[in-house]
Order: sequence, then structure tokens, then C-alpha cells
Amino acid sequence: MYFTGFADEASPSVDDQIRVTKELGWQNIESRKVQVAGFPEGMIHDIPDEAFERVAEKLEASGVRINCFGSAIANWGKKIEDPMDSSLAEVRRSIPRMQRLGVKLVRIMSFAVRDGEDQMEQERFRRVKIINRMFTDAGLTAVHENCMNYGGMGWPFTLKLLENVPGLKLVFDTGNPVFSDDHSKPKPYPKQSAWEFYAQVREHVAYVHIKDGIWDAKNNKAIYTYPGEGRGDVRRIIKDLIRRGYDGGISIEPHLGRVFHDDSSGQSLNAEQIYIEYGRRMMAMVESIRVELK
Repeated sequence: MYFTGFADEASPSVDDQIRVTKELGWQNIESRKVQVAGFPEGMIHDIPDEAFERVAEKLEASGVRINCFGSAIANWGKKIEDPMDSSLAEVRRSIPRMQRLGVKLVRIMSFAVRDGEDQMEQERFRRVKIINRMFTDAGLTAVHENCMNYGGMGWPFTLKLLENVPGLKLVFDTGNPVFSDDHSKPKPYPKQSAWEFYAQVREHVAYVHIKDGIWDAKNNKAIYTYPGEGRGDVRRIIKDLIRRGYDGGISIEPHLGRVFHDDSSGQSLNAEQIYIEYGRRMMAMVESIRVELK
């Protein structure tokens, strides 16, 4: 098992991302947005070639590596009704960059949830199958996240996706179920159970994202917390993973300082300190679980 995280939640600057990673004693970053001097910040698969090369050089000089592309491929911002050109372009840009950096994992999704009952499932399966095959053919592994997409509507939807996209692996996010409606249950949809979702899909989990929080039903909003302080069943899930011999990545995604998909959140003045504290708490939790299981 190794630790990593969405270091863009500490800072968009690659230099800052490297620094906070080293302060935690880690060697890995899950790269999403990144910025290097002279260029605006952007997704790792979207920044100009020159900017990408400068990022690669800084990483190589530091000894820190990227273990996963936290891509926007087929994510909640892309409608299944629209052409998939943008996602295919992101795949084509990601592959050579992953190969250049020696990255084996890439986070993908299964397109935005549609209003109503018709989720255009067969078209989703067709598209995700194409994306998965493109990465597999390149010797890379796509992992689907249970986020704001078809597969994140509830564990039965993820299982149906897996049945229709043979070989697809999962990245399980502990926090997303806390804030997501369970479309597998009758209306009005309740929020999902992180443990129930995980228990149903754990055989397919190849990577883990750590978020935690509480759903504030009164104000209809998410309240993010440090790991173990919310309803994401983080400790229970990590304990089960360790018992089962999991040796993949544990990637922190605090959402306490900078929230990637919420422009209104701005940048907290202590985003770096929050990221570091979050990482330290995660490491302490894992260590305490290991001691408990001895």
C-alpha cells in the first residue's frame, strides 16, 4: 500500500505540489490540475506540450512521480447525448504523456447522469468500452470512479457497467456515496451508504480515493471533514482493504481547501497545511489499523 493524493488541492503549482508531497514523506501525486511558471494551470492531459515537459523535468529532478492521471475523461461535465470527441481527444493526449512519465493508472468516469429514467445505457457501455480498450491496448489501466456519473448512481449501476465493459477496474471513493442519491432505491432517493457500495464492488477495486464528510439535508449541501470524522466509513473500509491484502494506492482528496469542481470555493489561505494535515491523519489511521490487526 502506498500514499498519494490530489496535490492540486494544496496548490496548482507543480513546485508546491512536489514540496507538500515531500513534506508528507510521500513519493506520489495523483495529477489533475497543474501549473508551471509561464503557463496557466490546466489538466495534466490538456496543458501545452512545453508546459508538460517542464512539469516532467521538475518531477524527474525531485524524485516525485505521478502514479495516476486524475483525468476528466467521460466525467460529469460531459453529456452522453453529445459526441464523445472531447473524451477521445483526452484519451489520445493522455496515453503518450502517461507513457512519458511511466504512469500506469488513469481515472475515468461514465458521463453525466441524465434527468429522467432513460440513461442511454447501451451508448454509455459502448463508449466506456472504447475508452477502456484504448488504454488497455497501450498497456495502461483505466479505473472508473463512483462520482457524479452513471456508475455513481448506486452500486447496481457500477456492477452493470462492469458486466458490460469486461476488464474494467474501479477506483472507489469513500466520500462520494455520502453526497450521492441512491438511484437503485425508490424515490425520494436516499443518500448512499459508503460501506454498502464498497462491499458490493470491492472485488473490482484497484485504487482508492479518500474523502469524507456529512450531508447537511437541511441546507442541501455537503460538509467535508477529515478522514474518519464523516459518514464515509473510511476506517471500516481501510480496515477491510488491509485485511484483504490490498497493496494499491490510497489517494487523499480532502475538498477542504480547494475543491476542483466548485469555482465558488476559491483557494483557502491554508490549503497546503490542510492537505498536509489530512495526509498525516490518513497515515495515522492506517498505522493504528495495522496495530489493531496484529
